[in-house]
Amino acid sequence: MNAAVATSVFAVFMVATVALGLYAVRGRGGQGGLAEWSVGGRSLGAVFIWVLMAGESYTSFSYLGAAGWGYNYGAPVLYVVAYMSCGYAVGYVVGPMLWAYARKHDLVGITDMVAHRYDRRWLGAAVAILATVFLLPYIQLQITGMGVVVSTISYGTISLNWGYFIAFAVTTGFVVVSGLRGSAWVSVLKDVLVIGTLGFLAVYVPLHYFDGYGPFLDRLVAEKSDWLTLPGHGGDGEGGSGLGTAWFATTSVLNALTVVIFPTTVAGYLGARNADALRRNAIWLPAYNVLLFVPMLLGMAALFVVPGLVGADSNLALFRLVVDSLPAWAVGVIGVAAALSSVVPMAVFMLVIGTMWGRSVLSLVPSLRPGRRQKAASQLVVVVAGTLALIMTYAVPNTLVRLSLISYEGMAQLLPMVLLGLLWRRLSLTAAVSGLVVGVVLVCALVFTERDPVYGINAGLLALVVNLVVTLVVAYVRPARRSGEPGGDARPDAEVLASAAV
Repeated sequence: MNAAVATSVFAVFMVATVALGLYAVRGRGGQGGLAEWSVGGRSLGAVFIWVLMAGESYTSFSYLGAAGWGYNYGAPVLYVVAYMSCGYAVGYVVGPMLWAYARKHDLVGITDMVAHRYDRRWLGAAVAILATVFLLPYIQLQITGMGVVVSTISYGTISLNWGYFIAFAVTTGFVVVSGLRGSAWVSVLKDVLVIGTLGFLAVYVPLHYFDGYGPFLDRLVAEKSDWLTLPGHGGDGEGGSGLGTAWFATTSVLNALTVVIFPTTVAGYLGARNADALRRNAIWLPAYNVLLFVPMLLGMAALFVVPGLVGADSNLALFRLVVDSLPAWAVGVIGVAAALSSVVPMAVFMLVIGTMWGRSVLSLVPSLRPGRRQKAASQLVVVVAGTLALIMTYAVPNTLVRLSLISYEGMAQLLPMVLLGLLWRRLSLTAAVSGLVVGVVLVCALVFTERDPVYGINAGLLALVVNLVVTLVVAYVRPARRSGEPGGDARPDAEVLASAAV
C-alpha cells in the first residue's frame, strides 16, 4: 500500500513536469531557431535565471551525495557551500562579460566563444568533444541519483534499472521540445518543492529522533566529534580520507573558478535578458546555499538512527530517515523534490551537449547551416547523449561524488583558454591549446592512477597551475601576432568586456 501511494504521487508530478516543460513554449513553435531553444531567446529575466541556475547547482548530489558525505566524513562536505558562494562572487564579474561577448557576436555557448576568439571552427568542435567527455559522467550522476530516489521511495517495488530509465525518459521528453525555457519553468516547481521539503525535514528529523537540535548536537559533539573538524572522519593517515585543510581550500578555489565557465552555467548566463539580471542573480544565489546545510546535517543525524551504512548505501542516509518515519504520501513528495533535483540539471547538461555539437561539431558538415537543420541536429544529439549516459549507468556505475569531481577537475583546464583568452590580447592559439593539452593529460593521469588528492591538494588545481604556466610560457615565446594571427588581438573586444564587468 505504501509503495502504491508514494509511486502514484511521484507519477503525477512527473507527468506534470513534462507538461509544464511543454507548456513553457506554447505558441512559440519553431521561432528563434537554435538560439530560442538553447538559450531561451536571450529573454529570461532575473527570477527565471535565478531558479534555473539554482536548479543547476542543487542536484541529486544535494539530497544523496551531501547526506552521504555528511554520514561518511562530516565537515569536509562543507566545501560545497564554500565553492558555490565564492563562485557566485566570481560570476558577478565574469557572467556579464561572457553575456556581452556572446550577445555582440550572436554566440550561444562556450564552444562558440572559443571558436570565435581563436578564429578556428575546429577548435570549437574539439572543445565540444572534450567537454562532452567530462559532462557525460555528470549526466550519469543525475540518472543514477534519480534511479536511487525512485527505487527507494517506491519501497523497492521499482528496480534501479527502471528508475534509471524513468530519469532518462522524463528529462528527454521535455528538453528536446522546450529547451532552456522549459528547464527554467520546471525549475520553479522544483524550487518550491525543495524549499518546502527541506524546510520541513530540517525541523522534523531533529524533533522526531532527538527531541530537538540541542540534544542532537550535544550527542554529535560527545560521540562523533571527528565529524565536526577537518579532515573529518577517517583522518589524514594511511588509508584516511585525505580531506584535510589543504584539500578543502584547494578544492573550493578550483570549483569556484570552474563553475563560472562550466557549460551549463554559461548557458544560464546567455539566456539572460540583460547583464543586470546576472548581477542580481549572483547576489541572490548564495541564499540558496542555506538549504545545503540540511542534507549535510541529516546525514550526520543518520549516524545514530541507521548506523552501519557503507559504500553507496551511505548516499541513502537521508532517505532512510524519511522512509522509516513518514507516511507514504510525504515520502512521495520528498522523492519528487529529489527527483526534480536530478531532472533540471540533467536537462540543462543534455541541452548544452546538444547545442555544442549542433553549433560546433556538426556545423562542420556543409548541409547543417544555422537554422532549422542545425536545431534538429542538436535535438538529435540530446537524445543520443542521454542514451549514451543511460548505457553508461547500466554498464559502468560509480559513486555519486567521484563523478562530479572528475567533471570539475577536467573542465577546469578550459579556464585559461576561455577567460584569459577573452581578457588578454597576447594569448595565441598555440599557447591556449598547449596549456589545455598539458592540463587535461595531467589531471587524467592523476585521477585515473588514484593520486587525487596529491599530498592533500586537489589534483585538478595542480593540473590547472601547470596548464597556466605552460600557457604563459608559450604565449611569451609565441604571442598572438598583432597584424593577423587568427585569435590575435582583434578578438577579445576589450571595450565590450570592460563595460560589462562594471
